[in-house]
Amino acid sequence: MRRYGKNPDEDDIRVRPNRKGNRPRTHIRPKHEDASDGMVLTVDRGRLTVLVDDRIVMAMKARELGRKAAVVGDRVSLVGDLSGKKDTLARIVRISPRTSVLRRTADDDDPYERVVVANADQLAIVTALADPEPRTRLIDRCIVAAYDGGLTPLLVLTKSDLASADKILETYSTLDMPYVVTSREEFTDGAELARVHEVLDGKITAFVGHSGVGKTTLVNALVPEEQRRSTGHVNAVTGRGRHTTVSALALPLAGCGGWVVDTPGVRSFGLHHVDPSRVILAFPDLVPGTEGCPRACSHDEADCALDAWVAEGHADPQRLYSLRRLLATRERREDD
Repeated sequence: MRRYGKNPDEDDIRVRPNRKGNRPRTHIRPKHEDASDGMVLTVDRGRLTVLVDDRIVMAMKARELGRKAAVVGDRVSLVGDLSGKKDTLARIVRISPRTSVLRRTADDDDPYERVVVANADQLAIVTALADPEPRTRLIDRCIVAAYDGGLTPLLVLTKSDLASADKILETYSTLDMPYVVTSREEFTDGAELARVHEVLDGKITAFVGHSGVGKTTLVNALVPEEQRRSTGHVNAVTGRGRHTTVSALALPLAGCGGWVVDTPGVRSFGLHHVDPSRVILAFPDLVPGTEGCPRACSHDEADCALDAWVAEGHADPQRLYSLRRLLATRERREDD
């Protein structure tokens, strides 16, 4: 029996054995120079479906990435089993810098932002002209989110056989925003589908819209069922042959090199994360007029320099009105 006195020697100290061996710990992470590049197609409960060359690979995030999460559209680097065979799993070890990010919050008072899609070129805002009626507040919010995240907004108006598109197009005419108008009757003949393909050609386009506007119908027409089934995209998300949007899903457009990112239907589009100083960058004709603005100007207050700038004839007053209408959406709900 050992006795511990006031001056114990080294034989009296009990040392817990190192069960993990004698290799010293290090903070140096492997470089994974042999990692392969891929694109995230969908994320489902911690499992990511990634396109690597011409193969669909299931993967999970490596522990070394910490809290950094990969989302649909991310360009990633992977190691491990990249064969794409059943029951195999690769590891995502790097996430490349993003060129654009579409974010939203659940509500305007929710500080937690959710990244919907990364690296998209444009945001297709799908809106029915009737049944249901257009929700311009929601359209405005989506436009603001697109400008803030570095995406080009694209207005897609459906059901033109039920109502004219003239009024809503006039509302957004000063934004110089591209648009496409479709109808239920003419869409089946392929002519309107071809026009939609033209604006999507070679681009990654995220589709957003609330229930009933025809977003999923449009995506199904752009990416036929057999194409999704042949590449395994649908089964990776739902386990069935029928496409149901339960999470964001990237789908390839045949023949044009573009991608469609179908997102779940939205009831609201919170803008808690939006910085007004980034939104105005989408109005390059107004940016020079902000030089005289007070610090942290909201561009909708009494001493905003933009009023004098526009009054002097440097820009169209309607452009300033459009900017302020979009910025005001951060203070109003979609159903106001």
